[in-house]
Amino acid sequence: MKPMNLLLLGLGASILLGCAATPQQTPAASAAAYADEAYPVRLVNRSKFDSRFLPVEVANTTGEAPGTIVVDTASNHLYLVESESKARRYGIAVGASGYAWKGSATIQRKAKWPAWHPTDDMHNQTPGLPKRVEPGPQNPLGARALYLYSNGKDTLYRIHGTSEPWTIGTQASSGCIRMFNEDVIDLFERTPVGTRVIVR
Repeated sequence: MKPMNLLLLGLGASILLGCAATPQQTPAASAAAYADEAYPVRLVNRSKFDSRFLPVEVANTTGEAPGTIVVDTASNHLYLVESESKARRYGIAVGASGYAWKGSATIQRKAKWPAWHPTDDMHNQTPGLPKRVEPGPQNPLGARALYLYSNGKDTLYRIHGTSEPWTIGTQASSGCIRMFNEDVIDLFERTPVGTRVIVR
C-alpha cells in the first residue's frame, strides 16, 4: 500500500476512535423547533455556560436500568438511562443548602407550561407570594414539569424548567430539580408517566 494511502487510513481510524471515545453532544435547537409552544421559549446562549452542563450522550455509569432517571446532586447532572451502555446527561440546578432532597420516587404527572403553587413553607419565608403563578415565560416552573410521587403521595418536588437559566449548575432551588427549558422539553418527550427517579 502506498504511503499516502496508509496516512489516510491512519487518519480515518483516529477520527473514528476519537468519535467513539468522546461523548456525543446534542445539537442546539433552533427557535423554529418551538414554534408550536403555547408561550415563547427563550433559547439559552449555551456558550455562556460550562460545557459540562450541555446535553450529551455518555456512557451509562449509573448502575441503573434503562428508562430510569438518576439525579446526581453533587455534580449537578441528571441522567436518563437509555440502555445498559448509554445515558443522556443534562445540566441541572439542585436544592440549596437545607433544601436538598434525596431518595426514590416515580413520575406520576406531567404538565406542559404548568401553573406554580408555592408551598406553605415558601409563603412563610417570602410573605406576599401569590397563591398561584400563571403559566408563561416568567413562571418559575418554566415550560414543563414532571411531578415526583413516593408511595402514592406527592413529594412536592419536581423536575422542571426555569425562568432563571443562569442558576443551572448551582445549588439554588428550594429542593426541586431545575433544567434549561429546552432540556426539560426534550426530557419530557422521552419520559413516560411511571418513570422511576433516583436522587442521590
